[in-house]
Amino acid sequence: MNRPYYGWIVVCACFLGTFVVFGLSYSFGVFLERMATDFERSRGVTTIAFGVQTLLLYVGAVLVGVFVDRLGTRRMLAIGTVVLCLGLLWTSVATTWLTVVLAYGVVTGIGMSIVYVVAYATVPRWFDRRAGFAGGVASAGLGAGMLVVAPAATALIERVGWRSSFLVLAGAVAVLLLVATLLIRDEPTTEPVPAGEFPGAGEAETRTNSDREDGSEPPSLREQFGDIYAVARSPSFGLVFVGWILVYTTMYIVFVHLVVYASDIGLSRGAGATALAVIGGANAVGRVGIGYVSDYVGRVRVFAGCSVLMGMSTLTLPAIETTTALIAFALVFGLAYGGNGALLAPLTSDLFGRENLNAVFGLISGAFALSGLTAPFLAGVGYDVLGTYTPAFASAGLAAIVGAAAIIAAKRLEGT
Repeated sequence: MNRPYYGWIVVCACFLGTFVVFGLSYSFGVFLERMATDFERSRGVTTIAFGVQTLLLYVGAVLVGVFVDRLGTRRMLAIGTVVLCLGLLWTSVATTWLTVVLAYGVVTGIGMSIVYVVAYATVPRWFDRRAGFAGGVASAGLGAGMLVVAPAATALIERVGWRSSFLVLAGAVAVLLLVATLLIRDEPTTEPVPAGEFPGAGEAETRTNSDREDGSEPPSLREQFGDIYAVARSPSFGLVFVGWILVYTTMYIVFVHLVVYASDIGLSRGAGATALAVIGGANAVGRVGIGYVSDYVGRVRVFAGCSVLMGMSTLTLPAIETTTALIAFALVFGLAYGGNGALLAPLTSDLFGRENLNAVFGLISGAFALSGLTAPFLAGVGYDVLGTYTPAFASAGLAAIVGAAAIIAAKRLEGT
């Protein structure tokens, strides 16, 4: 009796990783008002902690990817688990705003960076023909995390306060990532690969993405950085990098400010938290369903289409007046974000190859750092100055549409 392909076990481990990283990160909006009040900071200033975390998450991914390629996923995931939990514990006892930025922003961000790279960039090492579907299932942890963590954190804050809520979250993170660490593997070096999954791989053949075809030793660190630099200086890489910055301005503004925006327009905080949960649920569905479809109709095309839909839905936010309309926005936005979010690592693999995949994916993820650091802050400052989020929503929506065009241009340059 044939055993199930171990790649699907790896998908489950990566699902837990994305659940933890983005369930935590994107629930920041439910902590925003309480933290701003306790530390007597404006919304714009309070979002700096989230921005620093996002910056470290994605900028750190550049070096993390190199170390994952060289040291292995399991070892790095264990390190990431320890760092992430320490950051959450430190945040829970922070007494000054600077300490919050260091604990929640820097330490937690570094831990998240390690988990993020492992969770996203490992799956394409195990799949090719079904990379969109497998990547969608693995990254659906993001949507599931939002669906579970944001409402749970809201309830915890009401019962025990925001500090104790971080203690509870740290315990849950430790358990989930321990399971993921035990399950994760680098690539199918000893496992049989299903026929047709990779070009040229037979039913009982094994496959490794790191072994060189001529049997030579892996490249030195200097050679590896040279290969990564060659990819990074290509015009197509630049287009994808800029495209991701523009597309995901919508995501960061929505996730950080949607709860308080709901309150501003006369709806309850609960309505905003529910909308985040709906985005999470729709996101998970979109990642699996749209990821599956992308394997047949083209992953770059689907990514661009979903990005346009994210932008168009964000443009409608200033017109929302009811809870029903807010939930409808959340459903559309969540499906669209799920669709392109499922394809981040497969898109990177399709355009730039599997060589140094963790490192290249980490490098291009720097786009999230720039977007996450600037977009929520500027939206918060815009609100503090103008008393409205309308300019921020309009600018982000248009930026996402331009970003989708940049992704299409990169595809044409690569000729894929």
